[in-house]
Amino acid sequence: MKDRLWNRNYCYVMTANFALFFAFYLLTPLLPLYLSENFAAGKDTIGLVLSGYTITALVARPFCGFLVDSFPRKRVLMVCFALFFVFFAGYLGATTLLLFTLVRTLHGAPFGALTVANSTVAIDVLPSSRRNEGIGYYGLSNNLAMAVAPTVAIYLYRLTSDFELLFWLALIIAGLGMWADSKVELRPEPERRQALASPTPRPLLSLDRFFLTRGWLLAVNMVFFGFCFGVLSNYLAIYGKEVMGITGGTGTYFMLVAVGLMLSRLQGAAALRRGRLTQNAAEGVLISSVAYMLFVAVPNEWGFYLSAFLLGLGNGHMWPAFQNMMIQLAHHNERGTANSTILISWDIGIGLGVLIGGFLSEHMGYIAAFWCVAAAQLAGTAIYLASTRQFYHRHKLEE
Repeated sequence: MKDRLWNRNYCYVMTANFALFFAFYLLTPLLPLYLSENFAAGKDTIGLVLSGYTITALVARPFCGFLVDSFPRKRVLMVCFALFFVFFAGYLGATTLLLFTLVRTLHGAPFGALTVANSTVAIDVLPSSRRNEGIGYYGLSNNLAMAVAPTVAIYLYRLTSDFELLFWLALIIAGLGMWADSKVELRPEPERRQALASPTPRPLLSLDRFFLTRGWLLAVNMVFFGFCFGVLSNYLAIYGKEVMGITGGTGTYFMLVAVGLMLSRLQGAAALRRGRLTQNAAEGVLISSVAYMLFVAVPNEWGFYLSAFLLGLGNGHMWPAFQNMMIQLAHHNERGTANSTILISWDIGIGLGVLIGGFLSEHMGYIAAFWCVAAAQLAGTAIYLASTRQFYHRHKLEE
């Protein structure tokens, strides 16, 4: 029972994670349509309004890593979830574009903080012998929400044409997630602080309170992979339409990505349980490389949809492995910082992908842009195989 993976606390944290991502993905695919129909916003305005969420989430993550490592984690978690919950009510009261922009932008901060706090608490409630495996399964709740929520949202909108219903549903689901997290029981704080004390004292404010400097090469590596996914996810629809003549296939593409993610998490659990982190990551980056090459080299429906499934498989192997490696480079009281570091690295890559991908597409065309993506993925894979895995073995800390 001591090493039980699916313990009560872990199930509550998994439920809360599913709820927060379900509420997030329930609105994401339809917000551009909402802004266009309700506020007559143009494409540039829609992009500007929605980008604020990502920016504030990115800014909030390192500070939340500091907070969950410095203050009672349960308290930080509940404050983050309460703010995340309340902002859904803000959408219901946002009657002007300016007010909606303000609510949406500010909402990104508790979302970014909550993803760090919840995943850190998940690590705390896992037995150390099952941590690698547990983090892999934890990601399944994200993947399932990503696969189901957009489908539910589009179905409800087609049935009712009522955005207010979606805002209420997101609010209720976020509330259920907050309730689930409120049921989590952590060790008494003084006991946990003594057990998780760092062997060397750290100053109150220093760079490694916000960014795990010991994991810098893993972070750089993750920027490469985030860049590739950033270009793909943002320019997939227009590439499919203009280059391959595939219209309406974006939803199917991401559904196949989600299926690949879920299958790889299940299939890779045994390897993670045995501590094969670097092998799992290697499999992931290699499969992802094949996916990106297939996407651009085989410009037809077979290449398009098969690349989606392979991309899901690759990322599903890579993500939990990289997250576990980053955590094993951190002391026990640096877990929040480790989590925020890996998430920030991915977000920076995504942001660079959006910016550079748009520039490349404008000046070189979509085909050349996606060949650059394939090259970036291969470069990231080469860095991992040549340097990052050896870096990890040299710097990892003993349990």
